[in-house]
Amino acid sequence: MKDSPGFCGFWVFFFLLCCCSLAASYGGPLYDFTAYSECKAQPEEPLYQGGILKDEPPIMRPSIIGETATGFYTPAFVLNNLTVGNIYCFSTWIRIQGSNSALIRATLKTENRTYDCIGTVLAKDGCWSFLKGGFVLDSPSNLSLLIFQNSDGKDIDITIASASLQPFTDEEWRINQQYIINTQRKRAVTIHVSDQQGNRLQGAAITIDQVSKDFPFGSAIAHTILGNSPYQNWFVERFNAAVFENELKWYATEPDQGKTNYTTADHMLEFVRAHQIITRGHNIFWEDPKYTPAWVRNLTGPELKSAVNSRIQSLMSKYKEEFIHWDVSNEMLHWDFYEQRLGPDATLHFYETAHEADPLATLVMNEFNVVETCSDVKSTVDTFIERIRDLEHGGMYMNGIGLESHFTIPNPPLMRAVLDKLATLGLPIWLTEVDISSKVGKELQGVYLEQVLREGFSHPWVNGIMLWTALHPKGCYQMCLTDENFKNLPAGDVVDNLLKEWETGEMEGVTDEYGSYSFYGFLGEYKVNVGYGNRTADSTFSLNRGDETRHFSIHL
Repeated sequence: MKDSPGFCGFWVFFFLLCCCSLAASYGGPLYDFTAYSECKAQPEEPLYQGGILKDEPPIMRPSIIGETATGFYTPAFVLNNLTVGNIYCFSTWIRIQGSNSALIRATLKTENRTYDCIGTVLAKDGCWSFLKGGFVLDSPSNLSLLIFQNSDGKDIDITIASASLQPFTDEEWRINQQYIINTQRKRAVTIHVSDQQGNRLQGAAITIDQVSKDFPFGSAIAHTILGNSPYQNWFVERFNAAVFENELKWYATEPDQGKTNYTTADHMLEFVRAHQIITRGHNIFWEDPKYTPAWVRNLTGPELKSAVNSRIQSLMSKYKEEFIHWDVSNEMLHWDFYEQRLGPDATLHFYETAHEADPLATLVMNEFNVVETCSDVKSTVDTFIERIRDLEHGGMYMNGIGLESHFTIPNPPLMRAVLDKLATLGLPIWLTEVDISSKVGKELQGVYLEQVLREGFSHPWVNGIMLWTALHPKGCYQMCLTDENFKNLPAGDVVDNLLKEWETGEMEGVTDEYGSYSFYGFLGEYKVNVGYGNRTADSTFSLNRGDETRHFSIHL
């Protein structure tokens, strides 16, 4: 998807009329997935025809850095009577003068607090850049300011055009989420039942059971799952995907130079294989020196190059075609250990070598603070996109985006706006390490986790979700789903409830006068049993993504 509008509003409306239980009373806005990541000669038309900013010109107000007013002015919008709990999506086109590029940050100031970062764009001189973001108020506001200013406080000229602000109620937001789930995660099916002569059979009894899910939803596991039957049973009952927390990292497999040990990872792989669980490879390299083996930190030049080549070949040859993904150079927006020592093409070399070693694995750029916040200047959405494009122009083979998703307090419309913009790259997106900070407490962990998971599952470009909840005797990294006895914590209840909500389960019915039975099912594998008189038949079918109704015939 290259800088193109999202889903056509007509089809959203049609689907809501046909398939949504709330359609009869729904007259709210339809979410617009449109996003742009290329700088354009002219701005596009505003989303939602401007929403509540339609025909509203911006004002110029003094720029504020911290608590201090600067000596120059930046554009802003005056917003009246914002509603607590509403979800506000905004976008605008930005043009700058006075700098080759600048990170423009959107800030919301109300009577009670300042929402420091609710959207960013890395704007370029001489063209228009698209900023998309959003916010949710925790208290009502009679008078607010939506401000756009240079994040580093320097005086540059900022012009905005085609601004839009569209509010959604919580119910409207859920309806829009459900539309995507119903069109992207489900598909219409019609089962036709006939006798051996081809005569359709009315009144045939049908039982349908979804036996596996197409959408990968899983969690990190650690060596603590080995030999722990309760943990293994609990995991297998829920998840169809896994990632090893630390056991494949370089410091774990080769703590001493030349002495590789994959024993623990091998045993963990045996476990996931036995239960047909797909697994991500995490990671080949970690750019943070803190988590680079001590002996590697002492290497330079040819010795370091030899060591990294040996690491790739050892890992990838041993596990060729075992892992669906590889996080090749983890968190390279925040650290650059290898590029500092091996030159600017080090990362490019890692991806090229990894692709040669395992051509079928998806190679992923994995990073934190991309969807979690926009306050981290090292990992804004445009910084991420720019880094990928730079590497692709250098010839790098990449086919996946990994968003770690370590949240404290999520901002759902900002998260969705970031996903929209990343989708312009046309690469599959995974949420790879989802958790909620322990700072908020267990109850709010559950509340916020549900928000994040619903946003991920209902975005059409998200291809999988992984939780970061590997269980250890003393707990988990930030968020556990259960206690040590596998009794659910609030976050665990959220996961179990959503897993149930996002599966078809077992269905029973009878064929109509045309010998047919129709339903909407989540994508995955199904088994079906048909009975008519004293005749029965069992069969299976796959439900893959597609716009057309899946037709399946059974003869008795």
